[in-house]
Amino acid sequence: MTGKTAKWIMHVDMDAFFAAVEQRDRPECRGRPVVVGAQPGRRGVVATCSYEARVFGIRSAMPISEAYRRCPDAIYLKPDMSRYAEASRQVMAVLESISPEIEPVSVDEAYLEISGLERLYGSPHAIAGLVKERIWQRVGLSCSVGVGPNRLIAKLASEHNKPDGLTVIPAPQVEAFLNPMPLSNLRGVGPQTLKTVQRLGIRTVGQLRELPAELLNSYFGENMGGSLYRQARGLGSDQVGVRGGRQSISKETTFNEDITDRERLRGTLRSLASEVGHSLRQAGLMGRVVTLKLRLGGFETHTRQRRLPVASDSDAMLFQLAWELFISSPFVDRPIRLIGIGISDWGDGSGETLDLFASGAGRERERRLYSMLDNAAERFGEGKLSLGVPTRKQNK
Repeated sequence: MTGKTAKWIMHVDMDAFFAAVEQRDRPECRGRPVVVGAQPGRRGVVATCSYEARVFGIRSAMPISEAYRRCPDAIYLKPDMSRYAEASRQVMAVLESISPEIEPVSVDEAYLEISGLERLYGSPHAIAGLVKERIWQRVGLSCSVGVGPNRLIAKLASEHNKPDGLTVIPAPQVEAFLNPMPLSNLRGVGPQTLKTVQRLGIRTVGQLRELPAELLNSYFGENMGGSLYRQARGLGSDQVGVRGGRQSISKETTFNEDITDRERLRGTLRSLASEVGHSLRQAGLMGRVVTLKLRLGGFETHTRQRRLPVASDSDAMLFQLAWELFISSPFVDRPIRLIGIGISDWGDGSGETLDLFASGAGRERERRLYSMLDNAAERFGEGKLSLGVPTRKQNK
């Protein structure tokens, strides 16, 4: 891929970011299995872990009790988000020194547009090497870098040789790169999708490419079927820092009279979170910023926001955060005329996570339930069913 028309997108992914910061700052953690997340003996999950801990089969979102059973001698640490945020700012400053076109997608990863920078820094491989060197020298952390003609290939390339990897995939080599790849590496391929594809005798991306679009659409619907068809051919966006289309998704309810009943407000908010989650999944979107909207008497309107560590389309997480915003607000005991929930700042769900709301198995079970609820919503309309306590439909 040469000449002025060459398009190069880079994806930079920090290696075991939270755990790596701990190992950098705590000499006693270096070379040891380190688990960041909930503490043993308490409910919660692993946020992330060092590569030494992954040898024992520990992974993100695993129940902390299971992690402790696998490796009781690991060092278990509570997350220190202020230090991780500072390290993230340092990493992003390094990336901004390389390219003006940068799009952070979580605290530990970002996309860069590096097309045309060859005259300044050399080949794409040389630019990737420069990024790794500067991050190591200035921040003291390792990263994995992938470069390709679009975001999809850059992301897959950065995952290819973790940790401390560097993989460049020119356009003519995309299909050869994808051919042996397991289907689970593709975006949006969960356990149920994987089972369905495997029942068709498909195990690799190369085999998936042989299936016609009509067959994929018949099995998975146009959204997922089209995504699989495009990914198998290495097709993806080559835009960085450009956010077109829908900027947010929100739902709200206006009550016939002002209310203070917390259970009614809670049930309404849960129903609204279910509708927003359904809309997200239908649009194939995941968001990072949850917004709670409240209107009191006299059209006095307030909003509260919280940013997620990683993008999500989970009804449960949307509701949990929105409810926490409500009960911690100064308006909790005041009459409410309108309540609403929204989400924005799209991402792909990758990166480090502090999802302490469910275990890994629980999240897979939740995903299956969402699929059932989404199907029911298509048949019977939104608001009829939701994940959790029954809710009452309000006037809108």
